[in-house]
Amino acid sequence: MVSAEPDPILQPFDAAEASAVRLASLTGVDRHDVAVVLGSGWKPAADRLGTTVAEIPLAQLGGFAPVAVAGHGDTVRSIRCGDRHLLAFTGRTHLYEGHRPATVVHGIRTAVRAGCSVVVLTNACGGIRPGLGVGEAVLVSDHINLTGTNPLLGPNDDRLGARFPDMTDAYSARLRGLARAAAPDLAEAVYAGFLGPTYETPAEVDMARRLGADLVGMSTVLETIAAVHAGAEVLAFSLVTNLAAGLSGEALDHADVLDVAASAALSTGDLIAAVVPSL
Repeated sequence: MVSAEPDPILQPFDAAEASAVRLASLTGVDRHDVAVVLGSGWKPAADRLGTTVAEIPLAQLGGFAPVAVAGHGDTVRSIRCGDRHLLAFTGRTHLYEGHRPATVVHGIRTAVRAGCSVVVLTNACGGIRPGLGVGEAVLVSDHINLTGTNPLLGPNDDRLGARFPDMTDAYSARLRGLARAAAPDLAEAVYAGFLGPTYETPAEVDMARRLGADLVGMSTVLETIAAVHAGAEVLAFSLVTNLAAGLSGEALDHADVLDVAASAALSTGDLIAAVVPSL
């Protein structure tokens, strides 16, 4: 009788461990160093990160929900970048698809169990702060979690991390310094994560601004929490694909988001590849 695979909701550590073991077997790479999660429209950036050793459908790893949002891939690549082994997730799942928080962060937990001590997150976002231009890559310096949930809800498994993780330096100052050394003109900004899938209303954008946010989006914050909980350092890049609702006078459209992201993905992929050897 074949035993059932561990459930990432009920058995998050065991599920991540099982996926990591399967990843090593399928890629032939025993241990990876850095994980990169590519957001909406960012998939072409994977081609700039180094030499692909293997590309595996996420479904073969167990525990991953199907990727169903346009602009996101459904594979993970094992990539050689200098003397580092990268895991590049070509897409992600989101809360707004109806998934539980533990499902959304299963890839992060798998990457940490696979050896990754650094997690690089990317996303497409709306810009609030004046001066942040469409098509500009921005370093995330902090976040505001407006999703209404947290991947650490429920009983804590000490094998994943401490019950009350410190989020003071969630977006590693050390890693941000390395990124700015590679690209001195990078701006830094605070990201507000909403549940979605609706774009924010102008009033919600104004609220986020008053709370201290410079960017708005529908991802990243839960993955950051899970990575920090697991002991990894986080570096996050947001690509401003549109001005947030009410700031441009134009309606927001996901197709436009993908167009802007695709046009900037290769250059931003080069930036990530330049930073990775020093991480």
